[in-house]
Amino acid sequence: MFNPFTEIAECHSTDAALVESAKNGDRAALEQLVMRHQAWIYNIAVRMVFHPHDAEEVTQEVLVKVITKLSTFNGRSKFRTWLYRITTNHVLNMKRRGGESQQLSFSSYASAINDTPDLNLPDPMSVPVDVPMLVEEAKIACTTGMLLCLDRKQRLVFTLGEILGASDAVGGEVLDMSPANFRQILARARRDLYQFMNNQCGLVNAANPCRCSKKTQGFIKGGHVDPNHLVFVPLHVQRISEAARDTAREIDEVAERSSAAIFRDHPFLQPADFAQWLRQILDRPDIRTALHLN
Repeated sequence: MFNPFTEIAECHSTDAALVESAKNGDRAALEQLVMRHQAWIYNIAVRMVFHPHDAEEVTQEVLVKVITKLSTFNGRSKFRTWLYRITTNHVLNMKRRGGESQQLSFSSYASAINDTPDLNLPDPMSVPVDVPMLVEEAKIACTTGMLLCLDRKQRLVFTLGEILGASDAVGGEVLDMSPANFRQILARARRDLYQFMNNQCGLVNAANPCRCSKKTQGFIKGGHVDPNHLVFVPLHVQRISEAARDTAREIDEVAERSSAAIFRDHPFLQPADFAQWLRQILDRPDIRTALHLN
Protein backbone atom coordinates (compact mmCIF):
# COMPACT_ATOMS: atom_id res chain seq x y z
CA MET A 1 0.00 0.00 0.00
CA PHE A 2 1.31 3.45 -0.89
CA ASN A 3 1.56 6.02 1.86
CA PRO A 4 0.59 9.60 0.88
CA PHE A 5 2.39 11.08 3.89
CA THR A 6 5.94 10.01 3.12
CA GLU A 7 8.36 12.88 2.55
CA ILE A 8 8.79 11.87 -1.08
CA ALA A 9 5.44 10.25 -1.76
CA GLU A 10 5.46 7.62 -4.47
CA CYS A 11 1.87 8.56 -5.27
CA HIS A 12 2.59 11.90 -6.98
CA SER A 13 3.10 10.73 -10.56
CA THR A 14 0.32 8.13 -10.38
CA ASP A 15 -2.07 10.65 -8.84
CA ALA A 16 -1.27 13.22 -11.52
CA ALA A 17 -2.02 10.75 -14.31
CA LEU A 18 -5.26 9.62 -12.69
CA VAL A 19 -6.39 13.22 -12.09
CA GLU A 20 -5.77 14.12 -15.72
CA SER A 21 -7.72 11.10 -16.94
CA ALA A 22 -10.54 11.71 -14.47
CA LYS A 23 -10.85 15.34 -15.55
CA ASN A 24 -11.26 14.06 -19.10
CA GLY A 25 -14.24 11.96 -18.06
CA ASP A 26 -12.56 8.62 -17.31
CA ARG A 27 -14.73 7.10 -14.58
CA ALA A 28 -12.37 4.17 -13.94
CA ALA A 29 -9.50 6.61 -13.29
CA LEU A 30 -11.64 8.62 -10.88
CA GLU A 31 -12.65 5.48 -9.02
CA GLN A 32 -9.02 4.39 -8.74
CA LEU A 33 -7.95 7.84 -7.52
CA VAL A 34 -10.60 7.91 -4.81
CA MET A 35 -9.95 4.35 -3.70
CA ARG A 36 -6.23 5.11 -3.31
CA HIS A 37 -6.93 7.78 -0.72
CA GLN A 38 -10.25 6.93 0.92
CA ALA A 39 -8.82 4.72 3.71
CA TRP A 40 -6.33 7.42 4.73
CA ILE A 41 -9.12 9.99 4.93
CA TYR A 42 -11.22 7.53 6.90
CA ASN A 43 -8.45 6.84 9.40
CA ILE A 44 -8.14 10.60 9.99
CA ALA A 45 -11.90 10.86 10.43
CA VAL A 46 -12.07 8.01 12.97
CA ARG A 47 -9.65 9.85 15.25
CA MET A 48 -11.67 13.05 14.92
CA VAL A 49 -15.14 11.62 15.70
CA PHE A 50 -14.41 8.17 17.24
CA HIS A 51 -17.48 6.29 15.96
CA PRO A 52 -16.76 4.46 12.67
CA HIS A 53 -20.27 5.16 11.33
CA ASP A 54 -19.76 8.91 11.82
CA ALA A 55 -16.27 8.61 10.34
CA GLU A 56 -17.75 7.01 7.23
CA GLU A 57 -20.11 9.98 6.86
CA VAL A 58 -17.21 12.40 7.27
CA THR A 59 -15.19 10.51 4.65
CA GLN A 60 -18.10 10.62 2.23
CA GLU A 61 -18.59 14.36 2.80
CA VAL A 62 -14.91 15.00 2.11
CA LEU A 63 -14.88 12.89 -1.03
CA VAL A 64 -18.00 14.51 -2.44
CA LYS A 65 -16.17 17.84 -2.09
CA VAL A 66 -13.07 16.39 -3.73
CA ILE A 67 -15.01 14.83 -6.62
CA THR A 68 -17.08 17.93 -7.34
CA LYS A 69 -14.09 20.28 -7.10
CA LEU A 70 -11.68 18.09 -9.05
CA SER A 71 -12.07 20.19 -12.19
CA THR A 72 -10.64 23.17 -10.28
CA PHE A 73 -7.38 21.37 -9.45
CA ASN A 74 -4.79 23.08 -11.63
CA GLY A 75 -1.70 21.08 -10.77
CA ARG A 76 0.21 24.01 -9.28
CA SER A 77 0.49 22.09 -6.01
CA LYS A 78 0.80 18.38 -5.36
CA PHE A 79 -2.53 16.57 -5.51
CA ARG A 80 -1.76 15.29 -1.99
CA THR A 81 -1.60 18.85 -0.69
CA TRP A 82 -4.84 19.82 -2.41
CA LEU A 83 -6.73 16.67 -1.33
CA TYR A 84 -5.65 16.60 2.30
CA ARG A 85 -6.09 20.34 2.72
CA ILE A 86 -9.73 19.83 1.74
CA THR A 87 -9.84 16.96 4.25
CA THR A 88 -8.25 18.87 7.12
CA ASN A 89 -10.30 22.02 6.53
CA HIS A 90 -13.44 19.90 6.58
CA VAL A 91 -12.69 18.08 9.82
CA LEU A 92 -11.58 21.28 11.56
CA ASN A 93 -14.77 23.14 10.64
CA MET A 94 -17.50 20.45 10.52
CA LYS A 95 -20.31 20.24 13.03
CA ARG A 96 -19.70 18.18 16.16
CA ARG A 97 -20.85 14.59 15.96
CA GLY A 98 -20.11 11.13 17.31
CA GLY A 99 -17.64 11.13 20.15
CA GLU A 100 -17.25 14.90 19.87
CA SER A 101 -20.87 15.49 20.85
CA GLN A 102 -19.85 15.24 24.48
CA GLN A 103 -16.89 17.51 25.15
CA LEU A 104 -14.26 15.59 27.10
CA SER A 105 -11.34 16.62 29.25
CA PHE A 106 -8.56 14.40 30.51
CA SER A 107 -9.94 14.70 34.04
CA SER A 108 -13.48 13.68 33.03
CA TYR A 109 -12.10 10.84 30.93
CA ALA A 110 -10.03 9.58 33.86
CA SER A 111 -13.14 9.68 36.06
CA ALA A 112 -15.11 7.66 33.52
CA ILE A 113 -12.39 5.01 33.35
CA ASN A 114 -11.97 4.88 37.12
CA ASP A 115 -15.75 4.55 37.55
CA THR A 116 -15.73 1.48 35.30
CA PRO A 117 -15.42 -1.49 37.67
CA ASP A 118 -12.57 -3.98 37.50
CA LEU A 119 -14.13 -7.32 36.61
CA ASN A 120 -13.03 -10.77 35.52
CA LEU A 121 -12.87 -11.44 31.82
CA PRO A 122 -16.00 -12.95 30.20
CA ASP A 123 -16.40 -16.69 30.06
CA PRO A 124 -15.04 -17.67 26.62
CA MET A 125 -18.15 -19.79 26.05
CA SER A 126 -20.43 -16.78 26.61
CA VAL A 127 -19.07 -14.52 23.85
CA PRO A 128 -19.00 -14.96 20.06
CA VAL A 129 -15.34 -13.98 19.55
CA ASP A 130 -12.07 -14.85 21.23
CA VAL A 131 -11.65 -13.06 24.54
CA PRO A 132 -8.26 -11.53 23.53
CA MET A 133 -10.07 -9.77 20.69
CA LEU A 134 -12.45 -8.22 23.21
CA VAL A 135 -9.50 -7.01 25.29
CA GLU A 136 -7.92 -5.53 22.16
CA GLU A 137 -11.22 -3.83 21.28
CA ALA A 138 -11.38 -2.34 24.77
CA LYS A 139 -7.78 -1.12 24.52
CA ILE A 140 -8.23 0.54 21.14
CA ALA A 141 -11.59 2.07 22.03
CA CYS A 142 -10.14 3.49 25.24
CA THR A 143 -6.97 4.91 23.68
CA THR A 144 -8.86 6.30 20.66
CA GLY A 145 -11.23 7.99 23.09
CA MET A 146 -8.27 9.69 24.74
CA LEU A 147 -7.71 11.65 21.54
CA LEU A 148 -11.07 13.36 22.05
CA CYS A 149 -9.60 15.07 25.12
CA LEU A 150 -7.36 17.07 22.79
CA ASP A 151 -8.75 20.07 20.97
CA ARG A 152 -9.44 19.57 17.27
CA LYS A 153 -6.23 21.05 15.94
CA GLN A 154 -4.08 19.12 18.42
CA ARG A 155 -5.97 15.92 17.60
CA LEU A 156 -5.56 16.42 13.87
CA VAL A 157 -1.86 17.28 14.12
CA PHE A 158 -1.25 14.27 16.39
CA THR A 159 -3.11 12.02 13.95
CA LEU A 160 -1.12 13.27 10.97
CA GLY A 161 2.24 13.65 12.64
CA GLU A 162 2.38 10.89 15.24
CA ILE A 163 -0.03 8.21 14.07
CA LEU A 164 0.26 8.49 10.27
CA GLY A 165 3.81 9.80 10.50
CA ALA A 166 3.65 12.95 8.36
CA SER A 167 6.86 14.94 8.70
CA ASP A 168 6.79 18.53 9.95
CA ALA A 169 7.20 19.70 6.35
CA VAL A 170 4.42 17.50 4.95
CA GLY A 171 2.08 18.19 7.89
CA GLY A 172 2.69 21.91 7.65
CA GLU A 173 2.12 21.82 3.90
CA VAL A 174 -1.22 20.04 4.30
CA LEU A 175 -2.38 22.27 7.15
CA ASP A 176 -1.02 25.47 5.59
CA MET A 177 1.22 26.26 8.54
CA SER A 178 4.96 26.41 9.07
CA PRO A 179 6.84 23.20 9.93
CA ALA A 180 7.83 24.83 13.22
CA ASN A 181 4.20 25.53 14.13
CA PHE A 182 3.22 21.96 13.23
CA ARG A 183 6.06 20.65 15.37
CA GLN A 184 5.04 22.81 18.35
CA ILE A 185 1.40 21.70 18.24
CA LEU A 186 2.47 18.07 17.90
CA ALA A 187 4.83 18.37 20.87
CA ARG A 188 2.04 19.76 23.07
CA ALA A 189 -0.40 17.06 22.02
CA ARG A 190 2.16 14.33 22.57
CA ARG A 191 3.07 15.74 25.99
CA ASP A 192 -0.58 16.04 27.09
CA LEU A 193 -1.37 12.48 26.06
CA TYR A 194 1.76 11.09 27.65
CA GLN A 195 1.13 12.89 30.95
CA PHE A 196 -2.41 11.52 31.08
CA MET A 197 -1.38 7.98 30.17
CA ASN A 198 1.61 7.99 32.50
CA ASN A 199 -0.71 8.87 35.38
CA GLN A 200 -3.58 6.62 34.35
CA CYS A 201 -2.73 3.83 31.94
CA GLY A 202 -1.04 0.55 32.77
CA LEU A 203 0.11 0.22 29.16
CA VAL A 204 2.52 3.13 29.66
CA ASN A 205 3.26 2.95 33.37
CA ALA A 206 3.23 -0.48 35.01
CA ALA A 207 2.59 1.17 38.39
CA ASN A 208 -0.91 2.21 37.29
CA PRO A 209 -3.69 -0.22 38.27
CA CYS A 210 -5.76 0.37 35.10
CA ARG A 211 -5.50 -2.71 32.88
CA CYS A 212 -7.40 -3.35 29.66
CA SER A 213 -8.21 -6.91 30.73
CA LYS A 214 -9.72 -5.66 34.00
CA LYS A 215 -11.89 -3.06 32.26
CA THR A 216 -13.09 -5.16 29.33
CA GLN A 217 -16.12 -6.68 31.08
CA GLY A 218 -17.04 -3.26 32.48
CA PHE A 219 -16.80 -1.73 29.01
CA ILE A 220 -19.10 -4.47 27.72
CA LYS A 221 -21.63 -3.87 30.48
CA GLY A 222 -21.40 -0.12 29.88
CA GLY A 223 -22.13 -0.53 26.17
CA HIS A 224 -18.69 0.66 25.06
CA VAL A 225 -17.67 -2.74 23.65
CA ASP A 226 -20.12 -4.97 21.79
CA PRO A 227 -18.92 -8.60 21.50
CA ASN A 228 -21.32 -9.06 18.59
CA HIS A 229 -20.01 -6.08 16.65
CA LEU A 230 -16.37 -5.20 17.04
CA VAL A 231 -15.65 -1.83 15.41
CA PHE A 232 -11.93 -1.34 16.03
CA VAL A 233 -10.59 -4.89 15.68
CA PRO A 234 -11.12 -6.34 12.21
CA LEU A 235 -10.54 -10.05 11.78
CA HIS A 236 -7.63 -9.38 9.43
CA VAL A 237 -5.59 -6.62 10.98
CA GLN A 238 -3.15 -4.32 9.25
CA ARG A 239 -1.48 -2.05 11.79
CA ILE A 240 -0.95 1.65 11.16
CA SER A 241 2.74 1.02 11.76
CA GLU A 242 2.61 -1.31 8.72
CA ALA A 243 0.51 0.92 6.47
CA ALA A 244 2.64 3.95 7.38
CA ARG A 245 5.86 2.01 7.79
CA ASP A 246 8.03 4.65 6.12
CA THR A 247 6.96 7.51 8.35
CA ALA A 248 7.93 6.59 11.91
CA ARG A 249 9.06 9.71 13.75
CA GLU A 250 12.08 10.18 15.94
CA ILE A 251 10.92 11.24 19.41
CA ASP A 252 13.40 13.06 21.61
CA GLU A 253 11.65 12.26 24.89
CA VAL A 254 12.26 8.57 25.52
CA ALA A 255 9.36 8.35 27.97
CA GLU A 256 6.88 9.55 25.33
CA ARG A 257 7.85 6.84 22.85
CA SER A 258 5.80 4.19 24.69
CA SER A 259 2.55 6.15 24.43
CA ALA A 260 3.16 7.08 20.77
CA ALA A 261 3.83 3.44 19.90
CA ILE A 262 0.42 2.43 21.29
CA PHE A 263 -1.37 4.63 18.76
CA ARG A 264 0.74 3.45 15.82
CA ASP A 265 -0.15 -0.12 16.80
CA HIS A 266 -3.85 0.59 16.20
CA PRO A 267 -5.44 -1.17 13.21
CA PHE A 268 -5.48 0.65 9.86
CA LEU A 269 -9.23 0.64 9.33
CA GLN A 270 -11.26 0.36 6.14
CA PRO A 271 -14.75 1.87 5.78
CA ALA A 272 -17.52 -0.64 5.19
CA ASP A 273 -19.17 -0.97 1.76
CA PHE A 274 -17.18 1.95 0.41
CA ALA A 275 -17.06 0.68 -3.18
CA GLN A 276 -20.86 0.51 -3.29
CA TRP A 277 -21.15 4.06 -1.93
CA LEU A 278 -18.67 5.34 -4.51
CA ARG A 279 -20.60 3.76 -7.37
CA GLN A 280 -23.83 5.34 -6.10
CA ILE A 281 -22.18 8.77 -5.90
CA LEU A 282 -20.70 8.51 -9.39
CA ASP A 283 -24.09 7.46 -10.78
CA ARG A 284 -25.73 10.67 -9.52
CA PRO A 285 -26.75 12.79 -12.53
CA ASP A 286 -25.30 15.99 -11.06
CA ILE A 287 -21.93 14.31 -10.44
CA ARG A 288 -21.84 12.74 -13.90
CA THR A 289 -22.70 16.08 -15.53
CA ALA A 290 -20.15 18.01 -13.46
CA LEU A 291 -17.35 15.57 -14.30
CA HIS A 292 -18.38 14.62 -17.87
CA LEU A 293 -17.98 10.97 -16.86
CA ASN A 294 -17.83 8.28 -19.50
